[in-house]
Amino acid sequence: MSLQIRKLNSVDYDTILTKWWKDWRWTAPSKELLPDNGEGGFIVYDGDVPVCAGFIYNTNSGIAWCEFVVSNFDYKDKKKKKECLQLLISSISNMAKSMGKKFMYSLLKSKTLIDIYEEDGYVANPQSLTEMIKII
Repeated sequence: MSLQIRKLNSVDYDTILTKWWKDWRWTAPSKELLPDNGEGGFIVYDGDVPVCAGFIYNTNSGIAWCEFVVSNFDYKDKKKKKECLQLLISSISNMAKSMGKKFMYSLLKSKTLIDIYEEDGYVANPQSLTEMIKII
């Protein structure tokens, strides 16, 4: 099977992503928190099996955010899943570069994802951060 990547579409959020977030015991972010109402990102397939997805936030500065990366809990081929995640992260970075961005940013907790991001050239902030959000 070959890996393929495509832009997220209007049905991916409801038919794929919410299940994945639930499987990982995460609360799915609402569409209004996601770029382009849940379509502002990419999804990677191994053949006809969706494996992982993530979002790119465009800003009015030289930075873009890569966030809400999630994977198919039931896809158990760890080596292939890593390849899919690498394709996703590098594709999001390339998209940001094509938009004229100079920096990529992401908040991560998963050691697996941190390792993949570092392999793609990201550098960890040596200071601990506290994520804060306010509903207005």
